[in-house]
Amino acid sequence: MTDKLEAYRAGHAPAADTNRIWPLYGAGLESLGRDGAAIDVPLPEIAADQLLVRHDACGLCFSDTKVIRLGQAHPRITKDMKTDPVVLGHEVSVTVVEVGEALADQYKPGDRFIIQAEIYKNGVGLAYGYNLRGGLSEYGHITDTILNGDDGNYLIPVQPDTGYAESALTEPWACVTAAYELKYRGGIKPGGNLWIVGGPDAEDRVYTIGCGFDAESRPGRVYLTNVPPALNAWVCARAAEFGVPVSEIADPAHPETGSSAAPTTYDGKPAPNHFDDIIIIAPTAELIETASPHLADFGVCALLGEQPLDRPAKVDVGRVHYNRWVFVGSRGTDLAAPYLQPAVRAALKPGGSAWFVGAGGPMGRMHVQRALQVSDGPSVAVCSDVSDLRLADLADTYRAEAEANNVEFICLNPQNAEAYAAGMARFKERGFDDIVVLAPVAPLIADAGKWLANGGVMNVFAGVGRGTLVSLDLSDAYLRGVRVIGHSASSIDDLRLMLHFAETGALSPNRSVAAIGSLEAVKDGIAAVIDTVYPGKVVIYPHIKPLPLTAVTDLDKVLPSVYAKLRDGKEWTNEAEAELLRVMLK
Repeated sequence: MTDKLEAYRAGHAPAADTNRIWPLYGAGLESLGRDGAAIDVPLPEIAADQLLVRHDACGLCFSDTKVIRLGQAHPRITKDMKTDPVVLGHEVSVTVVEVGEALADQYKPGDRFIIQAEIYKNGVGLAYGYNLRGGLSEYGHITDTILNGDDGNYLIPVQPDTGYAESALTEPWACVTAAYELKYRGGIKPGGNLWIVGGPDAEDRVYTIGCGFDAESRPGRVYLTNVPPALNAWVCARAAEFGVPVSEIADPAHPETGSSAAPTTYDGKPAPNHFDDIIIIAPTAELIETASPHLADFGVCALLGEQPLDRPAKVDVGRVHYNRWVFVGSRGTDLAAPYLQPAVRAALKPGGSAWFVGAGGPMGRMHVQRALQVSDGPSVAVCSDVSDLRLADLADTYRAEAEANNVEFICLNPQNAEAYAAGMARFKERGFDDIVVLAPVAPLIADAGKWLANGGVMNVFAGVGRGTLVSLDLSDAYLRGVRVIGHSASSIDDLRLMLHFAETGALSPNRSVAAIGSLEAVKDGIAAVIDTVYPGKVVIYPHIKPLPLTAVTDLDKVLPSVYAKLRDGKEWTNEAEAELLRVMLK
């Protein structure tokens, strides 16, 4: 048995000329596989500048279920799924088993890697497990698209003693760690489109732009709507000094039809549909709702006000999440101040109070685990979920660790109204320094926004769809320094960083493994993700003998020697994985 495992780790070439895959031909679980099963296709033939890799472990992701639900309508799928089916699986660890002759000096059989799933070639997004066949198969074909993409090589080396599941799950973990590494602009975008809008009650005060509109840095173009006269004159004079065109937009609901109010600088070009910066003076909820949809990707809506809004404003939190919009604000007369008073904070406040909304799911548990393990984490962690079972498992897994790290650990179910109200009462007046929303439910996001402390940050991590409107009191942005941010996916640098955390022991992805199975268990595994059966991740091992989907805590019934290698009888380990492979490799 040991010899078989050692041969596996050495990356020997496949013995057969077939590759077992799970094809997805369209929307719905019924479109996964053929007659409900995986199929055999010819093993990819590699060219001189290509690699054949073995898929060692593959995590199942909620994003996989979105592809299954939408099929050809999924925005990432640009090929015909009926003739060229999708093979899912982007959380994958691989081993090189064949090397093209032109790459023989760079790679050898047995080399191990993870793959940055967000792959771009000549500006085109392809993605492993989407347009490129992914990890729910025995082998993968690594071409120039991956080895020489727009960001360079999308293969990231893995140390030989790192676990297969451990390395595969660095992909979802990278999304978690990236959420706390977000960087936002601290001023008006140089060379960008700036739109300054005055509210109906904007007074003709001595407004200025303290930075970002000078010889060192300035916008590429400025648009003005109902701007107080003194500021209008100042902006036009400053723009003329630096050769920045200025245009007037009469109707904020239709900025693309801008009309000239500054004939000496207006060049006849229509206003853009999207602005990098929208600064609103004396905002109203209606004006925010009218102007903010015209933000560009990574756009900033800066609010300068003194009075509370007349009502909460409806904010597209889907675009806060996917397009990285951010709403900032401050009081006073400096239009640059909202960017810096305070600057947008993504990291959890050291020693602060954090609330994880929807903490019981796989991604929620990762956020909670990270909060407890980082050296500068919160002193209070509140975890809410509608499942008592998940909350009990969360508490059982992390409470002792929280106590050891002097973190007050509180688990609450909002469906248990009396206990929930009692547990949250202490936070009602002051609020939370950080709220991480992990449930893609608009009313939950709206309610969470009411619980932010002064200077608090709400991170909309859950993948709510673009166009999801949530009512938020954005008065808090300029009166209390509150910030609402969001995040989607991760970069190749985020993945490298997370792999470093895993390999140095700073964070343990293995603790996220809740169930395992062989390639035959894929359909059941995806159904389990859809039905939220397990509190953690499902991991598929494509090269083991048939193993039904099995919770790691139930392995004592089917693989007792593997179960014996778990940590405390419930947590996956590299030792348990090695035993699984010794016993179950084909």
